[in-house]
Amino acid sequence: MSITKLIVLLIVIALSISIALPAFAADGAATYKAKCAACHGPEGQGKIGPALKGTALSADQITDLLSKGDDAKKAPHKKALSGVAGDDAKGAAEYVKSLK
Repeated sequence: MSITKLIVLLIVIALSISIALPAFAADGAATYKAKCAACHGPEGQGKIGPALKGTALSADQITDLLSKGDDAKKAPHKKALSGVAGDDAKGAAEYVKSLK
């Protein structure tokens, strides 16, 4: 493979990644708005549920809470949230951590 083809391939890969990353963030925001905003507010300011803006929880802790639940929490977080698992939970957690 010539050096020119290698450079073109690397540029294509870099562009693909740069296009895909904002899509993941948008998915986290969409998941948050669909599943979390009713209780925690559209900007994480709190509503029925506590404020999430500036939470001390890590993204991993939020992901676990969404995908596994926690018996010590109030409903709906005693159990895993339906429709929020894996990448959706991780995306929503990263979105919550981005709220300032």
